[in-house]
This record gives sequence, C-alpha cells and structure tokens, in this order.
Amino acid sequence: MNAASLRAAQLDFFQAPAPRMTVDCSDEQLDLGSYDRVVIALSGGKDSIAQVCAYLERGGDPKKMEFWHHIVDGQEVSKLFDWPCTNGYCKAVAAFFKAPIYFTWKVGGFEGEMLRENALTQPIRFEAPQPDGSIIIKQTGGKGGKISTRRKFPQVSADCSVRWCSSYLKIDNARTALRNQERFNNSKTLFLCGERAEEALSPQEFLQYRAGTLLASQVKGRAAYPRFQVDDSDARNSSMRRHIDRWRPVHGWSEVEIWAILERWRINPHPCYRLGWGRCSCAACIFNGADEFASLRLINPKQFNALVGHEVDFDRTMKRTIALNALADLGTPFVMKQADIDAAMSEEWYELIELAPGEWELPAGAFSRGGGPS
Repeated sequence: MNAASLRAAQLDFFQAPAPRMTVDCSDEQLDLGSYDRVVIALSGGKDSIAQVCAYLERGGDPKKMEFWHHIVDGQEVSKLFDWPCTNGYCKAVAAFFKAPIYFTWKVGGFEGEMLRENALTQPIRFEAPQPDGSIIIKQTGGKGGKISTRRKFPQVSADCSVRWCSSYLKIDNARTALRNQERFNNSKTLFLCGERAEEALSPQEFLQYRAGTLLASQVKGRAAYPRFQVDDSDARNSSMRRHIDRWRPVHGWSEVEIWAILERWRINPHPCYRLGWGRCSCAACIFNGADEFASLRLINPKQFNALVGHEVDFDRTMKRTIALNALADLGTPFVMKQADIDAAMSEEWYELIELAPGEWELPAGAFSRGGGPS
C-alpha cells in the first residue's frame, strides 16, 4: 500500500472529516496570552513542528515564541548518531516562523556519554540570550554525581532510566537550561513539547482513547502524560517566582491530523521522512528496524561502520540479539531519491521550508509504524 492509500485508510479509520484542531478538556481554558514567553522544543520532527502550527492556530502570539533544539551529538567532534541536516533544518524552521532558536548539548554528546568509563557524566552547555541581544554559552554540571561506566548502547526500551539517550541528551538539557537562566525568574513561561498518545497505543486503543472509553489500566507510556501540567523546573512559590507550565498541544492528535496541519501550512518535512523513515529521531536511532539500518548503511556507510565498530569494542550489540550488519542484511533499503539523500546528508540547509502551493506531498515514511519509545 502506498503512502496515499495509507493516508486514505487512516482518514477512514479515524473518521476525521477534515483537518482540525483538537482541544482536550484539560487545556481548553488555557490562556495563552497570560504567558510572557513560549519555549518550544524543536526536534525537527513532524510532531514538534505541528505543535507550532497548533499554537498559532489557537491564537498564540508568534512574538513570544523561541525554539530550543537539543544537539544529541554535541558540538565537539562526534557525528555518530544524528542526521547531518537536522541543526540546519531547525534553524531554517525557526527563521520561517520568525523566532529565535537556542541550542543545548551535553559536552561530548551521545558518543561521549556512551563511552564514559570510570568518570562523571559531562556538563551540559546551553545558549542563553542576554539583555543586550548577545548570546552566551553557559555550562553547568559535570562536577557531582557518581563515577560510573557505560560503554554500551542505550537499551531499546520505553524506560528512560535504561534508554538513557533521551534523559541525558534532551530531558536534562531542557530542565537545566530552564533552571539556570535568571530571565525565567519573576515571569510566566509556557514550555511546549510534542509527545503524542497515539505512539503508545494500538490503533483500536487509540480510537477508545479518543472516545474516552479506554480503561485507565490500558493508558500507558506517552498516553499517560498529562496534556497540561506544572513543569518540573517550576519554582513559582519560591523567592525566584519562576512560573513554568508544560503543554503538549498535539498530545491527543492522530498522525492524520499531524500531516494535515503540515500540509495546510505547506511545511517541507525533514528529509528523513522523504527517505522513508517513519520517525525523525537520530539517523542511527536504537529503535531503527532492519530496513532503516539497511538504508543508513547505503547512504552513510561511515556512520554505520562507526556503530559496528563500537559493537565490536563493547562486545555487545546495539540490539542485543543481533549485530547491526546482520540486521541490515535482513532489511531492504528504501527507494530513495538522490535529492533527498543529498538534503539529509548536508550540514547546511538549502531547501525552502514553506513549499509553493501544490508542491506539498505526503512523504514516503508517513504512517510507518516504526519502532520508538512509547
């Protein structure tokens, strides 16, 4: 079944009469105008961009927006896991929405944390705007905690305590940057992130979730996340009066609605979707399947072979039960256009973000039920 047929099937399945904004009862009274700023977590993936469009369609003030992107490979040397184009793509998205973007990263990035041996975890660095308009790089952490050793890939699990890449390279970065900038004191901040309940549920469970008939015992993973909550970096009752709420504006959305809003805004999707990936995480995400790794081996053999080298070094494979080369041998590379490969492999973004009328197409990776944290 091609992407167009899949989309038609999904539209029929969810009985979505037209692209629409969905608002849950938990946030329908949310007063966007009461916040001084809106910080938006931008991975470059479809959900992270859809939430921007959702915020604006809800009447949010674009002048209050700022984007944060967590650089999983860090800013030092390593290029082991992420897509080369992602940083540039996120900059271009921010420019399209006319909002600033700030970057965070762990020193040494993904590879540095993975190779940690009898050492503390490295500090976190983040860009912080100053009152005079300049941007400085602040650094915190790396001095306390426990000396330990990793020397293995994160576990393929929904549990962030063992799938440490999300917690150490993204979640901690945001928390640290929110807690260590005085500009968040004595003000109200709304933090947006793009997790969706559908990712944690079967199609039938998601239908019941949307209808409000899913049993509480079946609500799991990301589906259990509240759509609106006080952020864990909040300190509104302290002398800092740091008021921070977290909103997941697309939490209850189906993938149909995600692609529909991107189509409505004519947003050029990240090249990974056009190549055939169903999720925009790392190019070498631990949740990749055989086809993704077969495709990665074809378009970026240097990156793929570096991962294989770490498997040999660790004497432990990423997938635990099968080596990456053997897994890739079981897969079939996606049918990929050279223009999309070139865009994904370029560190400089050179395509438009807003496509011309009539040019937007559903990417090949849409509606792929690929692996991922649930």
